[in-house]
Amino acid sequence: MSRSALDEVSQSGSFIRTPSTFRNFISKDPASQFPAVSGRYHLYISYACPWASRCLAYLKLKGLDKAISYTAVKPKWESTKETDEHLGWVFPASSTEDAGADPDPLNGAGSVRELYELASSTYTGKYTVPVLWDKQLKTIVNNESVEIIRMFNTEFNEIAENPDLDLYPSHLQTVIDGVNEWVYETINNGVYRCGFAKKQGPYDEAVVKLYDALDKCEEILSKQRYICGNELTEADIRLFVTLIRFDEVYVVHFKCNKKLLREYPNLFNYTKDIYQTPGISSTVNMEHIKKHYYGSHPTINPYGVIPIGSNTDFSASHDRDRFNN
Repeated sequence: MSRSALDEVSQSGSFIRTPSTFRNFISKDPASQFPAVSGRYHLYISYACPWASRCLAYLKLKGLDKAISYTAVKPKWESTKETDEHLGWVFPASSTEDAGADPDPLNGAGSVRELYELASSTYTGKYTVPVLWDKQLKTIVNNESVEIIRMFNTEFNEIAENPDLDLYPSHLQTVIDGVNEWVYETINNGVYRCGFAKKQGPYDEAVVKLYDALDKCEEILSKQRYICGNELTEADIRLFVTLIRFDEVYVVHFKCNKKLLREYPNLFNYTKDIYQTPGISSTVNMEHIKKHYYGSHPTINPYGVIPIGSNTDFSASHDRDRFNN
């Protein structure tokens, strides 16, 4: 069983992501096993991880950060147990160790791995973030970001500060699902398929698909403000978390260097637009992003040297409000 993304490469040299395993649902129904109540749930995230970052983005967008607490792990993978060689997400000993990361306030766990072992003594999969934790039952509710963001979107509206924001509206669901499918395959996961490929063929295939998809996004965004029309949706948040990391990490570390994000006028301005949506900028910690990728994949970057990067100002002006008319 794969214990981290570095192990998920097939014999042909292709990166193949394994599915999540904790798949319970929080419901607005008060009689459900996991009812949507304030103060019961806690989100464990890494600012470095795009899948975890989209959950935090939802927490902020929906105004759920008072109802659902959260903790960020240290950016760089470290040893999770003295008895084996596993490297993964760990908590700092104090809040001053790594700015933005905090010790586990609930269980005193040293690592995300310990959370999984607390939730299930027989678990053998990857120890991934996000982890949505139930404080009452002391277990993992869900570790699949796609399902966590859907719960945040609909199930907590009675306690959300922005209950009217619907990022998966019924009239756009078919469009959103369609966009998510190709964006996930070719962009979100596509950059990993480029970066973790161990043979030329799988890399060549992935990088062609990636840039075809980015060109497609650029074309779509030349005609409308957001990827599914002129309103912000789930598909935008899912695309954004990859785009915001693109020039700083994926171009160099994952060999996605055919073209930079900032060479795409519409995609670049679109990324700035999403970044400037209230709540989103606080979910982007570029320091953590760079420390993680460049420091946690020794097979790709053995010396852990962090490139200087472009230090792009995503709070600079953009032209996307031209579509508001």
